[in-house]
Amino acid sequence: MLSQEEIYKARILAVDDNAVNLAIIEKILQKDGYLQIETTTDPTCVAKRHRQTPFDAILLDIHMPVMTGFDVMAALQRDNSDDYLPILVLTADHSESTRHLCLASGAKDFVSKPFERLEVLFRVRNIIEVRLLHNKVLAYNDTLEQKVRERTEQLAEAQMKLIECLGKAAEFRDNETGMHVIRMSRASGILARAMGLPERECELILLASPMHDVGKIAIPDDVLLKPGKLQGEEWQRMKTHAEIGAEILEGYDTELMQVAAKIARTHHERWDGGGYPAGLKGTDIPLHTRIVSVCDVFDALTSKRPYKEAWSVQSALEYLQSESGKHFDPEVVQAFNGVVDQVVALRHQHPDTPSEHLQGVLQREMASETPVASSYFTRQFSQQEKPIRH
Repeated sequence: MLSQEEIYKARILAVDDNAVNLAIIEKILQKDGYLQIETTTDPTCVAKRHRQTPFDAILLDIHMPVMTGFDVMAALQRDNSDDYLPILVLTADHSESTRHLCLASGAKDFVSKPFERLEVLFRVRNIIEVRLLHNKVLAYNDTLEQKVRERTEQLAEAQMKLIECLGKAAEFRDNETGMHVIRMSRASGILARAMGLPERECELILLASPMHDVGKIAIPDDVLLKPGKLQGEEWQRMKTHAEIGAEILEGYDTELMQVAAKIARTHHERWDGGGYPAGLKGTDIPLHTRIVSVCDVFDALTSKRPYKEAWSVQSALEYLQSESGKHFDPEVVQAFNGVVDQVVALRHQHPDTPSEHLQGVLQREMASETPVASSYFTRQFSQQEKPIRH
């Protein structure tokens, strides 16, 4: 509900070419307690004044020289097409055609001339109440929208963190640090922008790509961490992680999860058709995946591990170029060359920081006769085993 104070503080503008009429209106309203009353005999200034500081009631004469009341209402409608215009028409013309035309032009009510005090007060109060309640609804809606935006941003941030954690969980199973998925996802976003994808698509790739290897969660340790090359059934078991990852991520109606599932299923497909699980070839492989694949392999190659030195950027780029048209989409590789400095900078922002416990495990593995880590890396990047496991 509105308080009496709110009603009397409402801003009122009376417009009439007859100064006597304005004086009568102003006296009636002031005597009742209204505090902010403005009058003018110049109808050409009404739209500008309302645009600068909106009024809560506009008492408007119809028959005026230079600019009629209909002209004023038309100007107000142009500036405030989505707003509630609190227009009271002041008129001695009670013809049905005039009243209909006033209502069609935006008037909400009428005050008859000559003025009768109580009619003026009741009609002015009614239109002010509607206007102020309308403003309250708008303010409440704005507050709700702001809260929804804030909540949506919080949920989006939580979703992104959850996605990164899920990606890290998969990464930790066969890697001593989970920062690889953070770097490759951000690199994928950079590369997507360089290729001219819409910002929404770039954001989807950034958010979805960390989950590409989530299917590794379901691969037994004796397969995932086996020293040496996987054989027969072991290799077939390992390859199931792409389909398993897609199955984990499918079944949700959000575009993000649909893109994530698609990337998980296809991230081991090759441009030449020699990948798995479906043997997709060329542009049959989703562009999202083709972008992620290049960034994924580049970061894996240039990452330092206790069991290997990082490849130089130049060596990694040469490898990508050698696999262009075979493993990778040539256009994606070419675009990657243009953003490699930005991608390399991600390593300084998100460095690998393995825990002391994991460092100790890796050191013991390195000291053993058949180090798990060293053998695993050999399987990942050896020329004997294609496609690259990463």
